[in-house]
Amino acid sequence: MQSRTPQFLRSSRGRLKIVRRGAVGLFATVALFAFAQQQQTQEPSQQRPAHPEKPVLLPITNRLPDANDQMEMHQQQSKKEKVEVANSMRLKQISDDAARLLELATELKTAVDKTNKDTLSVDVIRKADTIERLAKGVKEKMKLTVGAG
Repeated sequence: MQSRTPQFLRSSRGRLKIVRRGAVGLFATVALFAFAQQQQTQEPSQQRPAHPEKPVLLPITNRLPDANDQMEMHQQQSKKEKVEVANSMRLKQISDDAARLLELATELKTAVDKTNKDTLSVDVIRKADTIERLAKGVKEKMKLTVGAG
């Protein structure tokens, strides 16, 4: 009847290899534990700071822009300038329309004051219609934002 012991354990060399491996593993574990203890017990002045005084410069984040990057930045700047011009034009149109609204409203008020309580002239109705269309246009322009999103 054969024993269940593997062949390498039957020889003295096999047992010696196992003992050596165990000793090396045990030594590595003890050395690692001692190193960890030493790091924890060091004084704060001896430990390395979490944030070094000199910043770490990564090549990707600190590289100079290439031709494609420069072109993209130029396009973004150009787009921003176009948006600013469009917004300033829209603001000027709103201001002009508001001034025109004030003028028409004043004219309508004086025209209504001159009429009788029973009659309304066609001119008064036209001015009221013009004021209404102009007011709706101003409202829509105020809602509009060029370059949002």
